[in-house]
Amino acid sequence: TVSLFSLSCLLIPFDRALNKPTRLTEHCNAYRRYSSGSGYPNVSLSSPLPGIPKPVFAAVDGHEQCETKITTLENGLKVASQNKFGQFCTVGILVNSGSRHETKYPSGIAHFLEKLAFSSTAQYGSKDEILLTLEKHGGICDCQTSRDTTMYAVSAEVKGLDTVVSLLSDAVLQPRLLDEEIEMTRMAVRFELEDLNMRPDPEPLLTEMIHAAAYRGNTVGLPRFCPVDNVEKIDKTLLHTYLRSYYCPERMVLAGVGIEHEQLVACARKYLLDVKPVWGAGTPANVDLSVAQYTGGMVKMDKDMSDVSLGPTPIPELTHIMIGLESCSFLEDEFIPFAVLNMMMGGGGSFSAGGPGKGMFTRLYLNVLNRHHWMYNATSYHHSYEDSGLLCIHASADPRQVREMVEIITREFIQMAGTMELERAKTQLKSMLMMNLESRPVIFEDVGRQVLATGKRKLPHQLCDLISNVTGSDIKRVSTKMLRSKPAVAALGDLRQMPSYEHIQAALSSKDGRLPRMYRLFR
Repeated sequence: TVSLFSLSCLLIPFDRALNKPTRLTEHCNAYRRYSSGSGYPNVSLSSPLPGIPKPVFAAVDGHEQCETKITTLENGLKVASQNKFGQFCTVGILVNSGSRHETKYPSGIAHFLEKLAFSSTAQYGSKDEILLTLEKHGGICDCQTSRDTTMYAVSAEVKGLDTVVSLLSDAVLQPRLLDEEIEMTRMAVRFELEDLNMRPDPEPLLTEMIHAAAYRGNTVGLPRFCPVDNVEKIDKTLLHTYLRSYYCPERMVLAGVGIEHEQLVACARKYLLDVKPVWGAGTPANVDLSVAQYTGGMVKMDKDMSDVSLGPTPIPELTHIMIGLESCSFLEDEFIPFAVLNMMMGGGGSFSAGGPGKGMFTRLYLNVLNRHHWMYNATSYHHSYEDSGLLCIHASADPRQVREMVEIITREFIQMAGTMELERAKTQLKSMLMMNLESRPVIFEDVGRQVLATGKRKLPHQLCDLISNVTGSDIKRVSTKMLRSKPAVAALGDLRQMPSYEHIQAALSSKDGRLPRMYRLFR
C-alpha cells in the first residue's frame, strides 16, 4: 500500500535548471530514511532544537495569582476571591449562623433554612424558575448548614456572574417563606429524621450523640437535626425573628473562586450593599455569643440493629461506640499537631482495597484492625470549631465483644503520645490537603470559612510549612493535654456488655488503658 505522503513525493517534479529535487522532495527522502530506522540525527532532547523558535511560557509574578483578595464593604460584608483558570466559577454567601446559635430558639431552625434555601423569592416565583435561570449559565446551586456556618453556593459560567450574585442576594435576603413551602419542608425534615434512624451507616447519628455528650446542652452540643417535637413549632414568624438576628452583613462573606476580584466587588456593591432584607433592617438583637463549654459525659441509645440491612449480603448485627476527648479550636497553634495526630490514627473499615494512600499504615489499622479480626470498624475523627474541638474514635463490633472493643480503644488513646509513622502522617496530610484544593468548590469553601472565622486566609503552602514543622514532642504535648479532659462517650446498639462511664474514665486515667477488672460470682 502506497501512503499519500510517499505518493505526493513521487509526483514532485525535479528542478530541471539545477538538476536537483525540490525542498519537499528532500523532506520526503529524509522521512524515508528515518522511517526505515536509520539515520536519526543525534540531537539531545534537553537542548533547544536548531531552527525552532524559543518557546514563551506563561509565568506568574510571585504569589500574586495564589493570594486571596479580601475587601470589606461599607455595611461590614466581606468579599473574598481567589482567581483560578477556567470558564466556570463558584460563588456563594457564607453566614456565621448554625445550630450552635439556637440557644434562645427551638432547635432545628438551621435545618429548616437549609431545606428552604433557593425556594421562591421576591424576584423568582419558584425554585424551578431559579433552576431554569441557572441552567442558562450551566449552573447548579446548593445550601449546606453545619454547627457554626450556613453556606449558599452556586457554580456557573463566569459570564453569568452578575445573574449569580443577584440570585444569591435574593435567595439569602429576600426569601418568601410561603406556608406551602414550610409545610413541604416539614415533610422533608420528618423523612430525613426517619432515614437517619434507619440507615445502615450510623456515623451521622453517632456524631450527633458524641457532640451532645461532649457539650451537654450548649453551643455545638445542640442538635444539628431538628428534633421531632420541634417540627410543628417552626413557622415563618420564628424564622424571621432568627434571621433578623443572624443574617446581617457583618456576619456574612461573599466568596468566589475563578473570577476577578474587582468584578465580584462590583457585583457585591450592586446587589448586597443597600438591600433591605424581607424581615426588615435593624440592629441585630439576641445574638448568642456563648463560648463552647466542654462537659464530657455519656449518651446511650439501646437499639435493635439486627435487621438494619437485610438482603443477599446482610450487614451483621453490630454495636457502635464513639469515644472522644477535647482537642482545641482551629484558631489555636495546636490545631495543626492535632490534625497530624488524627492522620496518624487514621483507620477505616475492616475491608479496604489497600494500596498506597489508603491509610493501611495508620495506627488503627496496624494496632486494631490487623490484630483483631472481629473488629468491623475503627476510625479517627477530628471536629474543630472556633472555641473548642473534639478528637474521637468510632469503633464497631459484635455486641458480645463490646467490653473488649472499648478497652482496645482506650489503650489506643493512652498510646497516642508515640511518634510511630509521624513522617508518613505528615506527608499524607499534605498530600490530602493539596489534592482536595485542586477542586474549585473545595477552594471556595476553604476561602469562605477562613475569611468568615479569621478575616484572612492561610495559603496551602503556609499550611504545608506548618505541617512540616510538627515534631514528636508536639504530638506528645497535645496528646498529654487531651488525656486530661473527661471523655465523651456515645453508644448505639445492643449495650448489655457496655462498660460504665466511670470504668471508661478510669481506663483513660490509667497507665495502660485497661478497664477495671470485674469479678462476678455467677456468669
